[in-house]
Amino acid sequence: MKKKFSLPAQITVALIAGIIVGLICAGLGLADFTANYLKPFGTIFINLLKFIVVPVVVLSMVSGIVSMGDMKKVGSVGWKSLAYFLCTTAIACVIGLVIANLFNGAGLFKALPLAEGAEWTGATDAKFMDTLVNIFPTNLWESFRTANMLQVIVISLMIGGGILAAGEKGEMCKKLVESAYAVVEQVMAFIITLSPIGVFTMIAWVVATQGAQIIGSLALVILCAYVAYILHTILVYSLSVKVFAGMDPLDFFHGAASAMIFAFTSASSAATLPVSTECVRNMGGDDDISSFVLPLGCTVNMDGTAIYQCVATVFLAACCGINLTIGQMVTVVITATVASIGTAGVSGAGMIMLAMVLTAMGIPVDMIMIIYGVDRIFDMGRTTLNITGDMSCALCVSVWENGRLKW
Repeated sequence: MKKKFSLPAQITVALIAGIIVGLICAGLGLADFTANYLKPFGTIFINLLKFIVVPVVVLSMVSGIVSMGDMKKVGSVGWKSLAYFLCTTAIACVIGLVIANLFNGAGLFKALPLAEGAEWTGATDAKFMDTLVNIFPTNLWESFRTANMLQVIVISLMIGGGILAAGEKGEMCKKLVESAYAVVEQVMAFIITLSPIGVFTMIAWVVATQGAQIIGSLALVILCAYVAYILHTILVYSLSVKVFAGMDPLDFFHGAASAMIFAFTSASSAATLPVSTECVRNMGGDDDISSFVLPLGCTVNMDGTAIYQCVATVFLAACCGINLTIGQMVTVVITATVASIGTAGVSGAGMIMLAMVLTAMGIPVDMIMIIYGVDRIFDMGRTTLNITGDMSCALCVSVWENGRLKW
């Protein structure tokens, strides 16, 4: 039996083929051909992404909330873990935005000619209080129709909390959500299988229009993301294990090395779970605590995903000739933090969540295909960051609960 050609491999081949076709068309003066006959297929794929964003966000978040059961049973370990994850994810967003803006400010992210003259329809005066007020919806269906993602998130949180509060009376609704989510996951899986077509057609069109310029831009945005990944790993996780767990950061990274390497090569937090569990045990973490914190981290701790979303948002905004204001960046932090948690358990949803952040900022979702072809490279780094954060949290919570590590 022949080994199945994996989706990442298909996307890589599609990316390379799209670049080659795009360069050939550019050389032969056939840019119009790519715009008229290739780009429409990419547009269809983008339309499907837009279609699935709201259902995925609503059902994944509600399903994640109700799956936790009685919140009182989660106990102090759950709340401390969630607080740790939320804080580090918010910091990750800030680091991602700072590094991305440094790259952008240095002129490394440049507007693409195809976007010149395009009018941005997103918010231009995102004051904090206005953002805060607009987070809360007045009409459920209007929030869904306009894909107002901050409002969609609030609606999801309220519905999930309501189902939990209803107890037995909410069981039917809980089962309905779980069933609907299972269906939507299958629909999303189908859309994701179309990724190679979307990547090939959109990249061919972009390269035919931009030439080699866009290839250099992709290398820069990958470099930007990895600089942010490394900074977050060194600064945040080193400080947290040192301050909260009383552990030498070098000892931590030495003990976590095998899980980090496995995560980088597999790009799967779930597949890395047995390795990270063993690493935490060897570093003195409590087995009972790590058995709760690590799976929870695979679900809600997405620091790497948050950095990726922030870097990608600034880069794609720059490609459109947009300079984000401080108020808009605050919106990015809020949206990316919650969106990264909403990524929980949704296979291949990094692109869906990025589409959500772009939608919230009013940036054309079509631009996502510029970087999606190299998403695997981003994914390797962000998965490594995610599981490193899980392990640091398990060690910190072990100390908070037991007073020390089991050395």
